[in-house]
Amino acid sequence: MYISVRVVPGAKKSKVETVSDASYKVWTTAAPEKGKANKAVIALLAKHLGIKKSELTLSAGLTSKEKVFERTDNVCK
Repeated sequence: MYISVRVVPGAKKSKVETVSDASYKVWTTAAPEKGKANKAVIALLAKHLGIKKSELTLSAGLTSKEKVFERTDNVCK
């Protein structure tokens, strides 16, 4: 499952807003340097979705405000 995320780094307050089923807008207080904002977005998004951070992988947009995450289910079958 792919999740589209619009990131606002350096915000005054961290929050997550659902735009549609697989699209979110995330505000983070972390600065967009050395991957700090990406790590913060993963933590915020995982908490919002009620999943582990390890279940989210950044697929596209490493240095962009428009990011695509892939959700993987870590369930043994």
